[in-house]
Amino acid sequence: QVRLVESEGGLVQAGGSLRLSCVASGSIFSINAMGWYRQAPGKQRELVAKTSGGTTNYADSVKGRFTISRDNAKNMVYLQMNSLKPEDTAVYYCNADVKRRAYSNYIDYWGQGTQVTVSS
Repeated sequence: QVRLVESEGGLVQAGGSLRLSCVASGSIFSINAMGWYRQAPGKQRELVAKTSGGTTNYADSVKGRFTISRDNAKNMVYLQMNSLKPEDTAVYYCNADVKRRAYSNYIDYWGQGTQVTVSS
């Protein structure tokens, strides 16, 4: 099995910063993309940031404020969130494309989610 575990989110004031981390563990041969998604109440889950093979992608709404980074040796991905806004309030989910064996396909795995609340 593969598990993704996110760090605790939290409550932060607008303009503040927060750093999320996520570690993948279990039966892992290799990991392709890792990223962060979020889901606000009443809205669909959306991509926040993703990194794969040195390429990163960000949602337009977070460009210039959020930074995704990765430690491949530790199977970890981080999301540094600066200049937070109330509209960043959501449950944040870690995501990874994992190959469990040399000849298996990559499969999507998700963390359990962590709440980030930004107060105005």
